[in-house]
Amino acid sequence: MAIGDSITEGLDDPGPDGEYRGFADRLAAHLAGGVSDFRYANLAVRGRRVRHIFGEQLDHTLACLPDLVTVHAGGNDVLRPNTDLDVLAADFERGIRRLQEAGIRPVILSGHDTGWIPVLRAYRGRIAVFSMHLRRIAERTGADIVDLWAMESLNDPRAWSVDRLHLNSTGHRIVAARIADLLGAPMGPQEMWERPWDTPPPQLPRILRRRETLRWTREHLVPWLSRRALGRSSGDGRMPKRPELTELNGDLGADRWHLS
Repeated sequence: MAIGDSITEGLDDPGPDGEYRGFADRLAAHLAGGVSDFRYANLAVRGRRVRHIFGEQLDHTLACLPDLVTVHAGGNDVLRPNTDLDVLAADFERGIRRLQEAGIRPVILSGHDTGWIPVLRAYRGRIAVFSMHLRRIAERTGADIVDLWAMESLNDPRAWSVDRLHLNSTGHRIVAARIADLLGAPMGPQEMWERPWDTPPPQLPRILRRRETLRWTREHLVPWLSRRALGRSSGDGRMPKRPELTELNGDLGADRWHLS
């Protein structure tokens, strides 16, 4: 199973049918290869916060008792300056321990480095602090952790969508491949997630970078801030795309590694 917010839901990684895939779906399709009766659920919904993920999503997970669950949570909380990160981490750890007490293996995903992103680099310190909390939680509980902050490949704009908040298809493939390696079921050589490109990212002239940042602020940042000011979420009224553990039967398709 997979629990979390928009990253785990799969934004912005559209599949052939137009529905979002994401790293969790890609990982499930890979792990299901050659395995009979492999079942998978994805409870993630965009905009969800830790109280939701370790609330209704956790309760549903405990009722289903899967063998493995990926956990990516906290991003929507950390970006709120009034959130107490110590309290947030304590809530996160309680959730991880409840999974373990039920015999479920959790794989934690940390936050990623936003230092390369104009405006969002202002949140870099908070993301780093919370990511260190997650590393400590993993050490104290013995849970597996995939440290997205340590992945240089995710510091490349080519791994991200135009909103700079969500992975694109390539970024989701990179994360899926990293988790598969941790689980001992690699999708291919380690270079798939460590060095997916042979060339450095293209560098735009400064004036074009400024124009791009202004466009991004107008089209993506301002609407996000407006929703937050009104107490709204992009996930309001949405339900999980795959709420029950069901056999895949190839419906997610086999993942193909290629850059896009």
